[in-house]
Amino acid sequence: MIRVLLADDQTLVRAAFAMLVGSDPEMEVVGEAGTGLEAVAFARTARADLVVMDIRMPELDGIEATRRIAADEDLAGVKVLVLTTYDTDDHIVDALRAGASGFLVKDTRPAELLAAIRTVAAGDALLSPGPTARLIARVLSAPQPPAGTGAGGPGMLSGRERQVLALVARGLNNTEIAGTLGLSPLTAKTHVSRIMGKLGARDRAQLVIVAYESGLVVPSGSGADGN
Repeated sequence: MIRVLLADDQTLVRAAFAMLVGSDPEMEVVGEAGTGLEAVAFARTARADLVVMDIRMPELDGIEATRRIAADEDLAGVKVLVLTTYDTDDHIVDALRAGASGFLVKDTRPAELLAAIRTVAAGDALLSPGPTARLIARVLSAPQPPAGTGAGGPGMLSGRERQVLALVARGLNNTEIAGTLGLSPLTAKTHVSRIMGKLGARDRAQLVIVAYESGLVVPSGSGADGN
C-alpha cells in the first residue's frame, strides 16, 4: 500500500486527486495539506510514502516544503512528486534540486498520475524526455558553482559508472541502459545503485542534477560519455 499525502492550495483539486488516488486499491490518501507548512507537518505525522506537491502554495511554497522534507532525516524514505501548471516552468529544476523525485503537469491524465505515483514510490525518477530534458539542460547550463565535482562527485566514479550516470541523465531506464552498454538489466541496476551510494543521491532525479551540474552531460546532449 502506497501512503499518499496531497498538498495543493485548491480544495477542489485536492478532492479530485483524493478520489482518484483512493480509487486505486494499492494506494491510500493519508492526509491533505493546503499550505506548504501543512505539507511539511503532515509529512512528519501522517508517515506518508509520497507527497504530491503543488509548486505554488501559500505560507511556504512547494519548493521550500520539498527542501525541508528532503533535509529531515526522519523523512528519508518520503518521496516528493511535484505538480506544476506548465512543463516549461523553471521552478521544476529548483524543485529537483530541492529533492523532488519528479514532476507532472496538473492536466495530466488520471492513469498517468497513478502511474507516476507508483514510479516515484518505487524509487525511480519521473523525468520524461523531450521538453523536460531540454528544460533541465537549459537551466542547469547557467553559470553557477558546479555541484558534485568534489570528493563526492563524478570524479570518484569508475569509467563504466560515468557512462551509466550519463545515460541516466539522458532519461534512460535500467533496461535501456543495459541495451546501450551491452549489460544485463540487473548489472545496470547494480551500477545505478552503487552510483547513488557514492554520490549520496536520494534517487535518479538527483543523479540527473549532478550529471548536468558537473558537466558530465552538456546541454546540447553531446556531453561526456564517461570515457
